[in-house]
Amino acid sequence: MIAAAPLLAKTGESFINSLIDNFWIVLVLKVALVLGFVLIAPIGLIWGELKIMAHMQHRLGPMYAGRFHGIGQPIADGIKLLQKEDIIPTAADRWVFGLAPGVVLVPYIALFIVIPFGPTIFAENLDIGIFYALAITAISVIGILMAGWASANKFSLIGALRAAAQLIAYELPLILAAVAVVMQAGTLSMVGITEAQRHYWFVLTQPVLFAIFLISTLAELTRTPFDMPVADSEIIFGAYTEYTGLRFAFFMLAEYAGILAFSAIASVLFLGGYLGPPIIGHIIPGFFWMSAKIGALAFVIIWLRVTYPRLREDQLQRFSWVVLIPIALLDILLTATVKVLVK
Repeated sequence: MIAAAPLLAKTGESFINSLIDNFWIVLVLKVALVLGFVLIAPIGLIWGELKIMAHMQHRLGPMYAGRFHGIGQPIADGIKLLQKEDIIPTAADRWVFGLAPGVVLVPYIALFIVIPFGPTIFAENLDIGIFYALAITAISVIGILMAGWASANKFSLIGALRAAAQLIAYELPLILAAVAVVMQAGTLSMVGITEAQRHYWFVLTQPVLFAIFLISTLAELTRTPFDMPVADSEIIFGAYTEYTGLRFAFFMLAEYAGILAFSAIASVLFLGGYLGPPIIGHIIPGFFWMSAKIGALAFVIIWLRVTYPRLREDQLQRFSWVVLIPIALLDILLTATVKVLVK
């Protein structure tokens, strides 16, 4: 069962594969690690958001659950949602209504298969890693439409249509921003893109596309200032209005898992992933560099929720098609030109 390979795997090979050569055991371990991360890490992010917002708004925030500064508050909230009654509207399409939370959550779980937290700390190093990651996140919009349509509630349907329109509008600049990075790195592999940044991070050569990617990420996650599809003051809670209990918890888990997922993708594309700064990067293990970058980008997303006003839906759509997409296309043309001239 134990492979003859060395204990330290080579770059581009998962450490699990280097230790065990049984396919099924390797598969189970990888699935367990990915699921464990996706189910546990968002809990810490939720607690972090509660505390950060409390400090920024001069409130105490959660203090008692779990003793240490309310560390157990997200767990208490989860237990509360588990205890709530699972209500399905009489006119709802029960099958579609029940499947929607899973369709939204599963893509973010599957995405972490290709996220490298170190030269050997990942589940799979796919040759089309970034293409797989961006393609699978687009599936979540289907789940949102399913939730809004199956709820038999016109406000839920309005929220779902708003979300779909916004996700489609900002999916294109998100992908275009990644295209230029792929051209510069010369590979679609997430590990390969990271290794291509050993001398300098791509944020130094592609700062505009980095900004476009972050803006598009906020829109994909429907976070402030792009939270009009939810607009709890106007349409209650968007496509999720009729959901309660565990089904509602899945949607919330998907939101925070999405924050971690897009922060991880941005870290790989523009911030060197698990690589630290060229001079001192070798002092601290890559896993901690990657975690720190994901945490920093997640903090920015949380900070914007507290500080930035909501934008109107017509402003959101126009901004993507008129501003972001043309700029991204020009940046891709410039990158291609420089790439050809350098060769």
